[in-house]
Amino acid sequence: MRSGVRLGVDVGTVRVGVASCDPAGVLATPVRTLARGSADLAHLAAMAREYAAIEFVVGLPLSMSGASGKAADAARAYASALAAGVGVPVRLVDERLSTVDATRTLRESGLGGRAQRAVIDQAAAVIILQSALDAERATGNPPGVVIVAAGDAGDGVRSTDHDHDDDHDDDQDDHDDQDDHDDDHDDDQDDHDDQDDHDDHDDHDDQGEA
Repeated sequence: MRSGVRLGVDVGTVRVGVASCDPAGVLATPVRTLARGSADLAHLAAMAREYAAIEFVVGLPLSMSGASGKAADAARAYASALAAGVGVPVRLVDERLSTVDATRTLRESGLGGRAQRAVIDQAAAVIILQSALDAERATGNPPGVVIVAAGDAGDGVRSTDHDHDDDHDDDQDDHDDQDDHDDDHDDDQDDHDDQDDHDDHDDHDDQGEA
């Protein structure tokens, strides 16, 4: 488990909920709600400096089937814009049920109506960040995908932390293939040596008969 504060972000069309965690990455807590507009990205960049955050964790609202719709596309675009304006990585993680879970939690706590709307985005950000922390602690791997700011890598190509593992696996496969090739070559050489020994034996027999 990596150490360091993370900032969780729930992206809405009107508001952005923000959460943070302790440096040990144990518990996510609500921070604030930002209005979408010209200043929200600047506020997030300032918060990254204030909290000395190691990364942002942005929720990716996929459908229940895992398909990507308009909301997911909007979250990706927001994460890409955020990555271009902050000096820390921005990570996208699956958040299919975060708002539903947040609404249920707030309702069970007695909040409803206007009071619930005021904090629902923060609560969703808490769920997004806490899920990411729990996943990393369980697997040992950072969750989701890292967003590359548009313009830094062509069209904003996204890369996962497992890409390096895949490249390593490919290199290992190539190495194994080379080993197999070398083994086959060694086997061929052994067969050739055996044939030479056999020919030498035949020559010796011929000399004996002579």
